[in-house]
Amino acid sequence: MSIIYPLNSLASHPPYLAPDYVSTRLRSPSRPLVILPHTLSELTGPAFGHDVVRENHMDLTVHHAGEPLGERIIVTGRVTDEDGRPIPDTLIEIWQANAAGRYVHVNDQHPAPLDPNFTGAGRCVTGPDGSYRFVTIRPGAYPWRNHHNAWRPAHIHLSLFGPSFLTRLVTQMYFPGDPLLAIDPIYQSIPDAAARERLVSRFDLETTVPEWALGYRFDIVLRGRGQTPWEDPHDD
Repeated sequence: MSIIYPLNSLASHPPYLAPDYVSTRLRSPSRPLVILPHTLSELTGPAFGHDVVRENHMDLTVHHAGEPLGERIIVTGRVTDEDGRPIPDTLIEIWQANAAGRYVHVNDQHPAPLDPNFTGAGRCVTGPDGSYRFVTIRPGAYPWRNHHNAWRPAHIHLSLFGPSFLTRLVTQMYFPGDPLLAIDPIYQSIPDAAARERLVSRFDLETTVPEWALGYRFDIVLRGRGQTPWEDPHDD
């Protein structure tokens, strides 16, 4: 699936070739990119999946027979443009590893347990003020064989859909204070330190529910100087 990158994204977006991120050595373009014109149908539709989003899709902890293992968390924020104007009716999908750092995917075979009560995927649509909210489990770190003793920091993937397939944007949300961020080639491939920090959520006491779940805030800016960095669709 293609991605349309926002204006002014080059300063914060990682380069296609980031040698420390080993797989980019094979997949980064070796020739100038060819810009293909888009037709009206590609730019205006179809909207993806908005009509099948139910209220409980935003809670990743309620779709199985029992409670998932791990630390329950709430992730909330707003989707806005560079001037702080809300972006409503935007489909947000998330996917993540479980508390042990394992995905429900055939290619993930590292020796960590699967959780029968956690699938690791959810979706919601932003409200009139651009707000969104997910209830989930804090994901664990996991090995990824990029280099010797390589571990990915705990993170949640977020995918945003606008009015068409071509307006999909993908990013990752990290957690504050994670020591793996300093040595993670994907996170460090973003050249601008301030842009990297925009991928780190912040603990939010107002979102935290007493005796139930800690809250984290992750605001998403679609364009401008303070925009959220977006990733290549093939990034891990």
